[in-house]
Amino acid sequence: MRKIIPCLDIKNGMVVKGVNFVGIKEVGDPVEFAQKYCEDGADELTALDITATVEGRKTKLDLISRIKKVINIPLIVGGGIRNLKDIEEVLVAGADKVGINTAAVNDKHLLKEAADKFGCDKIVLAVDTKRQTNGKYTVYINGGRDDTGIDLIDWVKEAEQLGAGELLPTSIDTDGKTRGYDISLYNLVCGAVKIPVTASGGCGKLEDFKEVFDKTDVSAALAASVFHYGTFTVKDVKKYLK
Repeated sequence: MRKIIPCLDIKNGMVVKGVNFVGIKEVGDPVEFAQKYCEDGADELTALDITATVEGRKTKLDLISRIKKVINIPLIVGGGIRNLKDIEEVLVAGADKVGINTAAVNDKHLLKEAADKFGCDKIVLAVDTKRQTNGKYTVYINGGRDDTGIDLIDWVKEAEQLGAGELLPTSIDTDGKTRGYDISLYNLVCGAVKIPVTASGGCGKLEDFKEVFDKTDVSAALAASVFHYGTFTVKDVKKYLK
């Protein structure tokens, strides 16, 4: 089954949205959004504390607990995850899976240790990426601010070997532009790994969901703007795809 996953980018306790990771605007309360998306039939929900890493702090655990109380679907939480203790705290607070990005790039052993301790199914490698002039995609860290120069495909292959159970690659190029997912990116990633891949960044119309499912092997499509601004609902997407 292909999954539809709304994403809550959270800053200062509020849901926010930008374009290409900049121009961030507040759009609403995360608990209210979470409840609505769950009632609308979302398969999972992602909550990302987008400035936690840059601000050198942890994800707000009380907010995770409050979100988890109003939904009955899996919750993926990311942002500010630095070590095994952070992962454990987020899981205890109510997350079903934990997204790790910058910390995994800085310390590859964290992925392996986390998978060994909590199980591969709990560990999602989130990775922000941008296409370079040579056509290759590189890995960005610190909320999409810093280019590591690491080749994306080399990194996702290695992450799978280390124990990541899922991949959540976000295209910085298409993020928030609502012009469709980066199809070539997801074909490259899906062709390189066997673990589930979620497409993220750029959805703007119902046809974008169909295109990414028709043209790539992603197992899920994540979207934010279109749901937050009421362009359409999760129900609308599922009805259309059916």
